[in-house]
Amino acid sequence: MLLLVQMPKAQHGPSQLKPPVLPRPPGSKALHGRPQLLSRQGPEKTGRQGQPQGPGLRTRLLVTALFGAGLGGAWLAMRAEKEQQQQQRRTEALRQASVGQGDFSLLDHFGQARCKADFRGQWVLMYFGFTHCPDICPDELEKLVQVVRQLEAEPGLPPVQPIFITVDPERDSVAAMARYVQDFHPRLLGLTGSPEQVAQVSHSYRVYYSAGPKDEDQDYIVDHSIAIYLLNPDGLFTDYYGRARSAEQIADSVRHHMAAFRSVLH
Repeated sequence: MLLLVQMPKAQHGPSQLKPPVLPRPPGSKALHGRPQLLSRQGPEKTGRQGQPQGPGLRTRLLVTALFGAGLGGAWLAMRAEKEQQQQQRRTEALRQASVGQGDFSLLDHFGQARCKADFRGQWVLMYFGFTHCPDICPDELEKLVQVVRQLEAEPGLPPVQPIFITVDPERDSVAAMARYVQDFHPRLLGLTGSPEQVAQVSHSYRVYYSAGPKDEDQDYIVDHSIAIYLLNPDGLFTDYYGRARSAEQIADSVRHHMAAFRSVLH
């Protein structure tokens, strides 16, 4: 009797395809698990979660710091260039104002004749006032000599000659000027002269002054412009500073002028 055995139909699909079992060498362990696909790229460093790690925190902080320093340096350079351009425009405008043109002839507090050419080659800080001034002139002269002392303390900077010119020639004689200037700075030079000579130098530097009425003691106050003038080594008016400017601000301005100075007489 014939027995008919029904064979199962072949099913084609991924679930039915099994990888061939390779014979393993003696002493080797069986490998279990599903086959893994290899990446085309090289191995990556992975973190705890299996994700690729980027630059460390220290690296990111360093990059940020360098970027910030670069921006800060660029900003400082642009600011310095802008300030220099503003200073150059200011200096040119002051030169065109024709302040301090011409010469002058005065007497110093030693009785020696002085003219503007005597100070050529020196930086000069100059103030106009009078010895009987109750408060403003002493305050401004003290500020002027503070600037001189600050600059004297910095090696490498050229010396600055402080000068005090009177606008009250009737009372400020050579002797009166000598007594007055000794209270401020040993190098402060007092200059006086005749009413005509004082008027000439005051007009040259656009200094206004006017004597007030006399009291019963024949005393009077002189109303005058309040400014400290800066002259460069060529003898040219370079800048001026009003009462609102501090000694530190004036000293800083003088330093900038010194750094930018180029003689036009050579």
